Amino acid sequence: MLRYLRRCYTSGFEHMKTEGNPLAYTVVVPFYNEQESVTPLYVKIIDVMDAIGESYEIVFVDDGSRDNTFRILSQIADDDERVTVVRLRRNFGQTAALKAGFDHSRGEIIISMDGDLQHDPAEIPLFIEKMKEGYDIVSGWRVERTDHWLTRQLPSRVANRIMARLSRVDLHDFGTTFKAYRREILSEIHLYGELHRFIPALASWAGASVAEVPITNIKRKNGKSNYGISRTIRVLLDLVSVKFLLDYSTKPLQLFGLAGLACLTGGFGIGLWVFARKALLDEGLLANHGPLMILGMALVMGGIQFIAIGLIGELLARTYYESQNKPVYTVRELRGRQEEGAARVEPPRIADATGR
Repeated sequence: MLRYLRRCYTSGFEHMKTEGNPLAYTVVVPFYNEQESVTPLYVKIIDVMDAIGESYEIVFVDDGSRDNTFRILSQIADDDERVTVVRLRRNFGQTAALKAGFDHSRGEIIISMDGDLQHDPAEIPLFIEKMKEGYDIVSGWRVERTDHWLTRQLPSRVANRIMARLSRVDLHDFGTTFKAYRREILSEIHLYGELHRFIPALASWAGASVAEVPITNIKRKNGKSNYGISRTIRVLLDLVSVKFLLDYSTKPLQLFGLAGLACLTGGFGIGLWVFARKALLDEGLLANHGPLMILGMALVMGGIQFIAIGLIGELLARTYYESQNKPVYTVRELRGRQEEGAARVEPPRIADATGR
């Protein structure tokens, strides 16, 4: 069957390849124990992408599957030169699998989707059409969910609202993998943990424009879902990390220093009040205000520690940015005064950008 498909589609693929030109699209699909879904999904993807009529490739990532997923993927790759298979040494998780797929992609627009047939490849043109309007990221929105209301839908809705509010990115559905990205956006983002769902939020820091399109949430037919309510807890913890990265990665002292000053103010205020009572009313400090004195001392010590953490954070931030010469801004495009062979202007480092 696979060889027949290759004969059918290779002729259509050859005329789309142009020597020296980059591919227009890459479809990235991670798999983990999805042997029943591989071939049907592959057939649907090539049907849709061939109908679009532009050059493309498919990158399948086997995230340490224990069934026959890799064997089936290997057969497809052997019969279709448009397909690249990346096999990870063990199950690293969805974020790592997507990152591996992104790293091995060559398309100018990269489309990611799940490998369990819950995403319909027929909706890929919706993403491409939206990207052609000039957006940097297009995210799918599962308007009608088909999964369990209590364990999946309710936690997802709560998490999505929190993420939208904290990240200031107006999306209804952060959790879906079905998204389209411009290559330059992904090249500026490092993924780890469960951060793949936060790519729109992380990219928004760099000024990326984000849109969403409604997609169909197809009920899972084969295999077992790897998601559970425990993942919601991990997502919320990652949300704290993302919030810090978005707002305070270049100025940690402003976060910890504010908390430290508040604690110091409260501690010194309590101390002044207690000693004023002692001086004016001759009250016993430990007998009458022992717990309050302990609270005041704890606030002072806590304030000192918060400020110290903020200072250490400032040193780490400067080490991180300056050691990599990492800019604190991103440029969408340059026009004028950019002649070929002109010297490249290095972006200011973090110390210069903050004016400190």
